[in-house]
Amino acid sequence: MEDSDPDRLAARITEGDAEAVVAAVARLEGVDVETRKRALRAVRDAVDDGTRLGEAAAEPLTSFLTDDDRAVRLTAAKLFVALARTAPEAVTPAVDSLGARLADDAEFYYVRARCAEALGYVAVESPEAVADPATLADLRVGLEFDEPEVKEKLAKALAHVALGDPGRLRHHVDSLAEHLDADDELVRYHLCTALVAIGCEHPERLTAAEAALGERLRDESAYVRGRAAEALGLLAGTESPGERVDVDEALDEVDADAAPSFLLDRAEFCRRRLADPAADPVSGVGTVESVREGTADAVAAMTAPDDGACPHCGLDFADGGPPMCPRCGTPR
Repeated sequence: MEDSDPDRLAARITEGDAEAVVAAVARLEGVDVETRKRALRAVRDAVDDGTRLGEAAAEPLTSFLTDDDRAVRLTAAKLFVALARTAPEAVTPAVDSLGARLADDAEFYYVRARCAEALGYVAVESPEAVADPATLADLRVGLEFDEPEVKEKLAKALAHVALGDPGRLRHHVDSLAEHLDADDELVRYHLCTALVAIGCEHPERLTAAEAALGERLRDESAYVRGRAAEALGLLAGTESPGERVDVDEALDEVDADAAPSFLLDRAEFCRRRLADPAADPVSGVGTVESVREGTADAVAAMTAPDDGACPHCGLDFADGGPPMCPRCGTPR
């Protein structure tokens, strides 16, 4: 069965022959579990290497999200994450299938987590494709009950939804704020990021999260603190501040010699806006574009080993890296 061979399938994908890919994928349903997994991994490797799949080639892959074998479903979900990260438009036909996996409480939680992650990547570029209220509810409600591994991906997906369309979650600020004290650093970071994205276009909505954001100014994570300061700076720019949380003391605790530039820039942004709501913005802070551009680097810095990161800007170093940080110029 030549066309069901994983290596042959990868070649079909690289050749860009969509019809051949569709036919080969269809034949996979009749082969053993290990071959199905190998074939799906071959597709994912091709996508990771830069091969772009169109909707016609990607759509048949959704059948593996409901495969009888859990490992096959997880491999397929990981494939859709890779595809959504590089070519989100190709995943649009799979949104309903991914949403169905996310909504299935009986599904293996790692499968649900990856489906949520894939939906998030689609939402950044095609927010209308992930606009179903039930899907958004599944993302939000899961923060209350799901496994930690799922919560991280749910929070990440919510941040991406907000980045794709800041107005999509503007009525849910209070429910997002309820989870800003989550144990997982990345959950806190992604939810703060979602609130910043909302605040870029609807800053007045952040009033419902003000107290929770104020508490995050003393978070153990410099990146969570930075996003919280950014959100509060956006809120400070609204016309009717009313009773505002006193954040000056928390901002004064930021150590200019030790904190990464990510936090320093956002603390300065917050200070300026508190002093003068019409103050000139800090470059690279307080816009949807800056959040989109900076989130991946921030997450990389947060997840890098402590001994391999610049203590000032958070840039990850490889072992044996340069004596000076190539980003900020600070000695290691």
